[in-house]
Order: sequence, then C-alpha cells, then structure tokens
Amino acid sequence: MSDFFKEVPPLKFDPDAKHLAFRHYNPDEILMGKRMEDHLRFAVAYWHSFAWPGGDPFGGPTFERPWFGDTMDLARMKADIAFEMFDLLGVPFFCWHDADIRPEGETFAQSQRNFEEIVDYLIGKMENSRTRLLWGTANLFSHRRFMAGAATNPDPEIFAWSAATVKNCMDATHKMGGQNYVLWGGREGYETLLNTDLKRERQQAGRFLQMAVEYKHKIGFQGAILVEPKPQEPSKHQYDYDVATVYGFLKEFGLEHEVQMNIEQGHAILAGHSFEHELALASSLGIFGSIDMNRNDYQSGWDTDQFPNNVPEVALAYYEVLKAGGFKTGGTNFDAKLRRQSLNPEDLIAGHAGAMDICARGLKAAAAMLDDGTLEAMRVERYAEWDTDNGKSLLQSDFETIAASVLKNGIDPQPKSGRQEILENIVNRFV
Repeated sequence: MSDFFKEVPPLKFDPDAKHLAFRHYNPDEILMGKRMEDHLRFAVAYWHSFAWPGGDPFGGPTFERPWFGDTMDLARMKADIAFEMFDLLGVPFFCWHDADIRPEGETFAQSQRNFEEIVDYLIGKMENSRTRLLWGTANLFSHRRFMAGAATNPDPEIFAWSAATVKNCMDATHKMGGQNYVLWGGREGYETLLNTDLKRERQQAGRFLQMAVEYKHKIGFQGAILVEPKPQEPSKHQYDYDVATVYGFLKEFGLEHEVQMNIEQGHAILAGHSFEHELALASSLGIFGSIDMNRNDYQSGWDTDQFPNNVPEVALAYYEVLKAGGFKTGGTNFDAKLRRQSLNPEDLIAGHAGAMDICARGLKAAAAMLDDGTLEAMRVERYAEWDTDNGKSLLQSDFETIAASVLKNGIDPQPKSGRQEILENIVNRFV
C-alpha cells in the first residue's frame, strides 16, 4: 500500500455514519430480483481521477499527484494507487484511454511498447483485485496531430495512425477481459465549412467504424462496440452529435446491429436534450449500451463533468435504463472529475462515494416507480385506441380510404389531457 490514501479506510454501507461511508449504496440490496451492485455496475474513469491535473482555460494545474510524469515507473505507481482506490470504494469496474495509463513515446512503436507493458502490469493488479475492465478506448483528441480530427482528418497518415492506435487499444481491451470497447470522436467535426468536405469526412468516419467492427469479429472480442455522442466538444459541429444523429450514421454504413450507444448525461444536455430522452431513444432504437454518469453546471452552459448530485434527474435516467432491461455489458462509468480546488486524497474518494449514493437513491426510486406501475399504466391508457381494430387498421390503410371514412362516419375528435402535472406529481412521490 502507498501512503496516498493512508487516512481513508475502506468504505462500507452505514446509513447512520458520521464519517465517510455509503448511506444509500448497499451492493447486496435486492431490487427487482437483482443485487444493487449488479444493476449499477459502477466504474471509475482513469482519466479524470488519475490523469487530469486540475487545470482550466484560465489557470494551470492545481493537483500535485506523486504519479504525475512521463515515466514507466510513475505509470506503475499510478496503477498501484488507482487499484487502492478501486478497493477502497469496492467498485467492480474501471475504464481507460491508452494515454491515461502509459507515457507517450517519441515514436508510435515506443508508445506501443509502453502501452503493452503497462497493460500487462494492470492485468497483474487485476489478479489481486475484484475490479475488472468495463471498457477501454483510444485518446484521439489531445495530441496536436489530432487538431483536425482522427478518422475525419484530411491527412491519410493521421487516419492510419488512428486506426493503428484503435487496433492496439482493442487488443488490450480484449486481453484484459474488457466488456466493451468505446469510440468517441472528441475532434471528429469541423470548425468552418470553408475548409471542410462533409461527404468525404463522413465516408472516412463510416469506414473507420466499419473497420473497428470487422476487427472485433476477427479477434473474437465478445463485448459491445459503443459510440459516445459528443456535441459541441470541442468542434462547432460533431458528426456524432446525439443518439438520433449517430443512429442515422449507423444505418448509412450498415452498423445499426453492430454498434450500441454509450450515453453521457452532460453530452445529452449540450445537445439540447435530457439524459432520459437520449436513453429512451437509444432503447427504442435497440442501441442502448452503457452510460457515463455526471452532470453539468447549468449556469456555465458547458460540459463541466461534475459528479451527479440531483436525485430526481438520476431517478428518471435509471427509470429508462430499467425499462430497457438494464445493463448487459454496459454500466455506470463516472466520467466526472473533482473541482480544481478539491486537492486532498479524501476528496477523490468522497466525490465517488457521494455519486454512488446518489445513483443508489435514483435507482431505488426508479425501481419503486416501475413496481408501482402507475406511470406505465397511464402511458398505456393514453395510446389504448391504437390497440383497437380501428387503430391498427389505420396504419395499414392509405390517405384516400381514410379520408372517405372520415366523411362517411362524420367523426369529430376532441383533444384529451396529457395529464403532465399529474404524472410529475407521481414521480415526486418517489424522489
């Protein structure tokens, strides 16, 4: 054990605790026939917890971590401390980008050697821990080479570098027993149409994703390929703007049965949607996979990646997750970071512990709403006429036949209340 978390004991479920503990997250509590831990499938994001230095556009790093630096020894120290935190929290999963876990080399080959070495080190850490890999992904956005995108870059050599990087990351994810592989395009978009060929870039992005799916099958990876929509981050227009946009993209390239969604709360808000909207839409389209749980600062209007603290929002999100049948290979990844003034090791534990409690409260409320059944019964009632013979026949008919029937029967339909306030009151009983 290192000295970094020496003041923090392992967290336990203790509803009456005055110290740092779980007051709502009880991994063994049974909800809808399943353990709470198995419903939520929590994961820690390696990048925000162990790689982010605490900077912002107006100031430099505020965190001084003993593992910061570009050497393999420090990368191993980072892994040691990461697994100490996983064990303190009792989380079943973690997630990484390649750049989070290994130092950048002077060449691609050197970066690959560093990556392969640290992957083996992480596998060794996993042998002595219950924490497993939820998903891996490639950082194709931070380095200056990606300033004009990765798959959508006008330079074919950047495309090639990116494809080779994803191949290595998929190999590592497979080797580590990861349950998913995520692709998200932090710079797959454009800043101005004056230098952008939309058709060409879209074709490049589509072929890149097809290659990833082809390689998944070639190596026998059984996990899901996930795409994470990222609106306005940082490009003015992103090709993976929201669930609906990505679904159209998947359909265009014949991937709608091969790729699922990893949906982030903060990105849903940036796209002008609610989190539950994106989850419900993905579920209705058959592409729901996993979530990144966080929240935005609604005053800043940007993706601030804060830990969740709004139970009603979280409850409505998990309501859609449960309606979709729950997670299969996916889970709840905390794509969230400390505020840059939160300097202490205990802050890192407290941020996750509080978020896990918020999610537990939301999950319990969502399960209770589904068990109560009132919301779903009212939804069924609202559309009940479509289940009659007359309603079903309309969708099998045509304009001329329908128009003749309207004239013949002299129908005079009247609007019916959507009962929104009543529905919202019902939700408020549970949250």
